[in-house]
Amino acid sequence: MKKFFTILICKILRSVGKLIGKGSSKPGQVALKLCPDILSRVQLPPYIIAVTGSNGKTSTVEMIAHILTKNGKSVAWNREGSNQIEGVTTLVLGSSTLGGKVKSDILLIESDERFARYTFKYIKPTHYVITNLYRDQLTRNGHPEWVYDALADSITDGTQLILNADDPLVSSFAQGRDNVVWFGADMLSTDTDKLDSVYNDGAYCPICKSPMTYSTHHYNHIGHYKCTKCGYQRRNTQYTITSVDLDKGEMTIDNRHTIHLALKSLYNIYNILSAYTVASIVGINGAQIASDMNDYVLKNGRVITFSLGSRRGTMLTSKHENSISYDQSIRVASAYKEGCDVMFIVDAVSRKYFTSDVSWLYDIDFEMLNNSNIHEIILAGKYVNDLAARFSYTDIPSSKIKLFESIDEAADYLNSDRKEYIYVITCFSDKGKFLVKVKEDQ
Repeated sequence: MKKFFTILICKILRSVGKLIGKGSSKPGQVALKLCPDILSRVQLPPYIIAVTGSNGKTSTVEMIAHILTKNGKSVAWNREGSNQIEGVTTLVLGSSTLGGKVKSDILLIESDERFARYTFKYIKPTHYVITNLYRDQLTRNGHPEWVYDALADSITDGTQLILNADDPLVSSFAQGRDNVVWFGADMLSTDTDKLDSVYNDGAYCPICKSPMTYSTHHYNHIGHYKCTKCGYQRRNTQYTITSVDLDKGEMTIDNRHTIHLALKSLYNIYNILSAYTVASIVGINGAQIASDMNDYVLKNGRVITFSLGSRRGTMLTSKHENSISYDQSIRVASAYKEGCDVMFIVDAVSRKYFTSDVSWLYDIDFEMLNNSNIHEIILAGKYVNDLAARFSYTDIPSSKIKLFESIDEAADYLNSDRKEYIYVITCFSDKGKFLVKVKEDQ
C-alpha cells in the first residue's frame, strides 16, 4: 500500500505541475519523503540508459529519444531536463503503473554528474554514457577531477560504460573494467597540432600525473593523447566520426553514414555520435539512424532561430560559468563566412549561490572573434562592464564593440535595416530577456 500511495501522490502532483508549467522535481521530492527507497520498489524495463557529463547531456538524451521513438520504441525520459534524483523519481513514478511497473520499453535518464551516485544507488543502468568532463561552474563543481571522483561512485558492476575516448579524464573510468564501448573522432580537417585554448585541462595524465602529449586536438583538451610515462593513451573506437565538413554541414560516421547538420558545431557532432552509438547498441541500423538525424533541430531550447525586424538570427544557449560551452558557441559564430554580428548577454551569474563571480569570463576564448567574419560585437546585461573589461585584454578593435546595460536597448540597436546575421550567446537564465524582443521560428 505504501508503494501504491506514493506513486499515486507523485502522479497527482505531476499532473497539477503540468497544468501550471512546473513540477518536474517537486513530485519526486515528496515521493522520496514518503518512501525514501521507492525507486528500488519499482519494476524497471530491460534497457536502462543513463547519460551524464559536464555538457551535452540534455541534447544527447533528446536525440536518443528521437531516434528510438522514430523506430518504434516506447521511451520514458526526463524531457524537462530535471536531472537530479528528485526529477528522476518524478520521471520513473510518472511513467509507472500504480502497481509500480514502468510501462515503456526503455528508461532513458539524464543525470546530473555530481549527484548521479544518489540516483544510481537504487537504479542500476544497463548502459551508461559519459560524454565529457570539463571545468564547469566553479561555485558548484570545482575542478573536473572533483567531479570525476563524485561520478566514479555512481558506476556499478554489470553496467556497460559508453565512453568518449577523446576525453582523457572520461576514458580513465574504464580502468579495471572490460565492459566498455568507445566512441570518438579520427583526425579531422578542423583539428590543430597545438592547443588553441586559453587553458589546458589535458596537460597531465589522469592516472600517473605525468605530462601528456597530443598528436591532434579536436578542441580544448579533447583529442588524441598519450602519457609520456605510464603509456595511458586514447583507446581505439567502435563508433567513430571519420570526417567532418563544417562548411558543408556534414559529418560521416564509420566511413559509411553521412549526416547533415542543423548546427555546424564540433560540440554537436559529439552529441550526435553519442546518440548514434546508443541507438546502434539498442539494435537500430546505422543508415536508419543517419536518416533520422539528418538536419535534426533540437527542441530543448539550446538553439533557437529568430527574426528581429528584417534580420535573421540564432540564439546559442551556453551555460554561464562554463567556458568550453561558450567557446563552442563562439566557434559557430566566428565560422559564419557571410558575416555576422554577435551579442553576449550576461545579466545573471551564479543563480543558485549569488556570488557574482566573473572569473570564468577569462577562461573563454573571445579572441576567436577577432576575424573579418565578425562585424559588430554587442555586450549587454548587468555585467556589461565586466564583459568589456575582459574584451579589453583581446586584440579586437574597440570600435567593433558596443555596450548596453539594458538588454532591451541592445535588441533595439540590432533591430535595424542591416542585413548581417545575428548570433546571440547567453545562458538559460538570461535567454528569455532577449527572446521577448524577437519572433521565434516555429
